[in-house]
Amino acid sequence: MRHNYSKANPEILLISFFLLILLAVLLIPSKTEAIPVFARKYNMSCVTCHSAFPRLNEFGEQFASDNLRLPNWKDSTISGGDDMLALPDSAPLALRAQAYVQAREANAVDVETGEITSADTDFQTPYQFKLLSSAPLSDHISYYIYAILAEKGENSTILVEDAWFSHDDLFGTEVGMLLGQFQVADLMFPREVRLTFQDYMVYRMAGLTYDRGVLFEYEAGPADLALGLVNGNGIEENVTINSPGYKRSDHLFDNDNGKATFGRIGGDIASVNVGLFGYFGSQKNATGPAGIDSGDRDTDKISYGIDLSGKFGAKTYWFAQLLQNQWDDFINVDTKYRWFGSFIGVDYIHSDRWAYSLLYNYTDANDLKNTDTVYEGIDMNTITVTAAYYFMRNVKGVMEVNLDLLDPVEKTGTYWTGHLTGENYVLLGFDAAY
Repeated sequence: MRHNYSKANPEILLISFFLLILLAVLLIPSKTEAIPVFARKYNMSCVTCHSAFPRLNEFGEQFASDNLRLPNWKDSTISGGDDMLALPDSAPLALRAQAYVQAREANAVDVETGEITSADTDFQTPYQFKLLSSAPLSDHISYYIYAILAEKGENSTILVEDAWFSHDDLFGTEVGMLLGQFQVADLMFPREVRLTFQDYMVYRMAGLTYDRGVLFEYEAGPADLALGLVNGNGIEENVTINSPGYKRSDHLFDNDNGKATFGRIGGDIASVNVGLFGYFGSQKNATGPAGIDSGDRDTDKISYGIDLSGKFGAKTYWFAQLLQNQWDDFINVDTKYRWFGSFIGVDYIHSDRWAYSLLYNYTDANDLKNTDTVYEGIDMNTITVTAAYYFMRNVKGVMEVNLDLLDPVEKTGTYWTGHLTGENYVLLGFDAAY
């Protein structure tokens, strides 16, 4: 939960922050996307870390937990005879490109006028084009970064998403730390390694994707403990510092004095991995036509839930997420808005050439229904079926069908909101990393 410290002594704030750091006994499982940089560095096949690109296998998850390195990581570095230098012998860069053709039902609807922009068939190429980089920097420090050079038709901007430093043994305590920009949801199921084009929608709707902050990790016997602090306002907002004078170069990445706290306790019970997650922070209230704008009022935001995952045999992975959300005073003051979201998925790795996925997304807007805001559109009930054919380990063709089980609704309020059109689609395309 966020608190307003605007009147607090700066020294007290600094001491309080470091006390939080020292008291953290926690875990962040870095289930990062294993990229071709690692295959080139260690001269190994992508299949070493991936059961089917980009899904990680057990070795890939262990590689990520080992701070993105193998014991012989220094073999391909340049030191120049200096024991305090270990530079990669080549630029650790990789690319990922996606291109699709989609036939779909969903439209873009203007919430004020009801004007519809529609395209029944759509060439989405490039859908995404990413630049990725990662390398160990010392015996305990690694970095990871990827930037989107083109995304969903926007070709004139570069968006940095994951960007962080990690330390695997902070002050010799066996506590790991990750500092930078990352997804809160990576504690449960990282969106970057999913096999479906369709997203794990509750994470996006609950605002548990990219943010800036610090994460710590600790393995307490059979339990994985995790705790993190983030700004809580995502990665798109910042404020120019101008109080001392004219044209300062620095920015505030946060837009209030509070921080959001989140964590997870997880472990294996029999053959099932079970995790309990909680998030306590704040967000700006919804305002403007249909609630599409952010106001100036800080409102409490709470998310909590359970995640489960496991395997059937050697080829079938299953996973599930249940998440309850509470947004206090988000639209109207003195009103609690509760809503629920979940997804269940199965990935079947049939062979070296074929992989199949089934994903069910269900979200219920609950208290946000009939608010005449875009948040009525949280309602979702879809089944996604995906087949991927691997031309090479790192190049696949994707075929996906999404079935919308909700009926479209009619406009009932001042604005055009809610499930106005179906979300059925058929998608064909390519996904490659190199």
